[in-house]
Amino acid sequence: MENKPNAATDLTIVADSNIASLSEFFNNDTLSGTTGRRVRMIKVAGRDIDAQLLADTQPNVLLIRSVTHVNADLLKDNDSVRFVGSATIGTDHVDQDYLAARRIHFANAAGCSKHSVAQYVLSAILTLRPEYWQRSSTPPTLGIIGLGNIGSTLAQYASSLGWQVFGYDPLLPASSLNNASFAQVIEKSDVVSLHVPLTDKSSVTSVADSAHHSSHAHEYPTRHLIDKNALDAMPASTLLINSARGPVIDAAALQADIERTGRQVVLDVFEHEPQIEEALLSKLAIATPHIAGYTLEGKLRGTQMIYDALCEKLSISPAQSMHQLLPLNMFLWSELQAHPDRLVKFYDIMQDDKALRATLAEGQVKAAAFDQLRRDYHLRREWQF
Repeated sequence: MENKPNAATDLTIVADSNIASLSEFFNNDTLSGTTGRRVRMIKVAGRDIDAQLLADTQPNVLLIRSVTHVNADLLKDNDSVRFVGSATIGTDHVDQDYLAARRIHFANAAGCSKHSVAQYVLSAILTLRPEYWQRSSTPPTLGIIGLGNIGSTLAQYASSLGWQVFGYDPLLPASSLNNASFAQVIEKSDVVSLHVPLTDKSSVTSVADSAHHSSHAHEYPTRHLIDKNALDAMPASTLLINSARGPVIDAAALQADIERTGRQVVLDVFEHEPQIEEALLSKLAIATPHIAGYTLEGKLRGTQMIYDALCEKLSISPAQSMHQLLPLNMFLWSELQAHPDRLVKFYDIMQDDKALRATLAEGQVKAAAFDQLRRDYHLRREWQF
């Protein structure tokens, strides 16, 4: 059975140990089907998955998150991998053209944390500007750049609060949501939230967070999409939020802009991540260590999606469901809307900000400290929308 792990043999998996509930989803019982296949799981930190490890272990399956870059360099000494699964929405860390040329199946978890990230953005906005809870004849305007899974979900929350939404995605047709130009979003919004992948001119990934694809995406590169020109055009009172990819914002231009305007800026991702310089961190209204999507539901959904994809590749029926692993969820969006003062109980974003700033040493947050915060993060709960 060409390009499939042989159903009659053992299955070796190398996996990022930060993927939620790995052992519950990937084990002898959940992957054997009727074959009696045995599963050998090798868990390592995502940044430690390198070419030497894959050459030594020769796994059939590689399971990753965004910190592992999958390309020709990683797989140059491996001829066994037939399935790569990324438990993430984004895919800019994976060379999909290379995998296709090698006839290696790739699956990601598009949309797995769309509610988690949208709720992170709402928490940031409403923590900094609690007056936006109030219904008004002149509601705040939320500008959303990138209208894929996350951007469109955020728009639903904003609409439920009575906010005006300006949406921009050049790769989608005009609609009631995709209703503004880039300039209009930048110049007319009270808040601008970024929800794009990281793309360069040669990329073919869509500007919306990997939810759709286009051969014309290279016309709309997102690296340094928010540069000095964009920041100069943005009113000083506009709150800027990036929970997408760090290099979408030019960090040097941003630092200069904050110094000049006093702009409120919220970053969950950073251009030079996992290192963050104190000179930038000290100027941010809220800073968190790339955890916008870190809810129990979002993480389990990501694992579920790549597990289901692997089961399909192996021609077996899924034997595990995230719903069997989830405890009762009492966090209701309707309750929070009725009682805005409970936001801190739903998600205290300033605790995550405090934890990141506490790791500063010698003028920066170092890579090891940043990764440890993510690895040890206590997963919050997604609000039921």
